[in-house]
Amino acid sequence: MLSLIHHLIVLLALNPIVLFDFTTSSDISKWRITDDVVMGGRSDGKFQLSANGNGLFSGKVSLENNGGFSSVRYYLDQKEMKGLNKFVIRIKGDGKNYQFRVRAKRNEYYEYNITFKTSGDWETIDLPFNQMTPSFRGRELNLPPFPGSNISEIGFLISNKKAETFMLEIESIKIQ
Repeated sequence: MLSLIHHLIVLLALNPIVLFDFTTSSDISKWRITDDVVMGGRSDGKFQLSANGNGLFSGKVSLENNGGFSSVRYYLDQKEMKGLNKFVIRIKGDGKNYQFRVRAKRNEYYEYNITFKTSGDWETIDLPFNQMTPSFRGRELNLPPFPGSNISEIGFLISNKKAETFMLEIESIKIQ
């Protein structure tokens, strides 16, 4: 029995669950921008396919009117993720910090997030579930890290407390 469990764990590591693998024909209609304009801010994010068929999250973060963030979200049918322990993203950023955000259940008011720094080159970044902390409206909550049992939403956010332009190119998002 132990050998069977070990074999299944190895298979999951070799065959990750693909949440999104962008191509020139990808349907990005379920990806939604949420900027600080919902609170009176003036940031302006966009999400589109790049010429190479990657997801392209870009725009401008403004601090005007107490603004300061832009985000893009993708709503999934709730998925179970037993036996998995990290997200793996393939991205090309602009050297800035971003957050990867996850909502476990659609009716939860908070999300789990982890901050990562981009290098300006294509890179594969592992985002372990046990390092993803829960937060609500930018405030960390005193709750356990992401349990990794379910997922209903994923997204990226930029909020570096400064006015700046940004560009994050996304090739794929997987779970291992």
